[in-house]
Amino acid sequence: MKTQAPANPAEIADLLRGEAYLADPGLATVLSVALTLGKPLLLEGQAGVGKTECAKTLASVLSTRLIRLQCYEGIDVAHALYDWNYARQMLYIRAIEAEEASSAAAVGDVFGPDFIVRRPLLEAIDHEDESPPVLLIDEIDRADDEFEAFLLELLSDFQVTIPEIGTIRARRRPVVILTSNRTRELHDALRRRCLYHWIDYPSLERELEIVRARLPESHEKLAAQAAAFVASLREENLVKPPGISETLDWVQALCALDQEELSVDVVEPTLGVVLKVEEDVTSVRDDQLEQRVAMARDTSAPRS
Repeated sequence: MKTQAPANPAEIADLLRGEAYLADPGLATVLSVALTLGKPLLLEGQAGVGKTECAKTLASVLSTRLIRLQCYEGIDVAHALYDWNYARQMLYIRAIEAEEASSAAAVGDVFGPDFIVRRPLLEAIDHEDESPPVLLIDEIDRADDEFEAFLLELLSDFQVTIPEIGTIRARRRPVVILTSNRTRELHDALRRRCLYHWIDYPSLERELEIVRARLPESHEKLAAQAAAFVASLREENLVKPPGISETLDWVQALCALDQEELSVDVVEPTLGVVLKVEEDVTSVRDDQLEQRVAMARDTSAPRS
């Protein structure tokens, strides 16, 4: 599938499913629209629901490169767009001076394209790939307001400005996906430049389908019981409810322990795989764990 002629939502869903990523109709539709219009897509949702994995899988089905910018507090242009290769610049100046050339000419030369260290944003805008890459701007909510404002030019015009060189425009737009865990609210200016989709926790049946697709070697009964147990945890007032990724990690861990179904003896020591906060582990361990395991064991999830 090429981004110049994107597939319809059903075809996109089938392609993603072929990579063991199960997209619901809403997500498949917004991906189709984003590819058709060449618009950035903002995916929001709780941690572990598959936002980052969606971008990775999309790059795979498009047979193109994934360029990932991991956001964090304090990220700046030097880490996101470009930086100067200072060591190379100094060597060049010394070489010029050794040849008794003017230092002014040397300084003018060193602030050019040959001395730029390309970071993810510049790599995505100024690419020469046969198929435009997928640019993943991951966890944009971790960055600060200044960096969010800096992205507006890129997201609206698909161009970036480097003072020493000028404006660089994308000859072919990358596919841009931003993700947010909603640890803070994003500004309206950024949201207006993007299509939007919220990825929620899946239903029990959907989560079991995901487990089967990603871990086909797992025991049927174990997968159903683990999915039911995790679904019950999300109904509790936990500090950090488990996402789909924790369910998958837990099923893998239980399979590694040669388990075919849940039991209190194996659930209790492996709670740290599915819960990542000590208060949550303690709360679940002390609050009717045996009853919760029994309810999960009684859960049946028929194969669709």
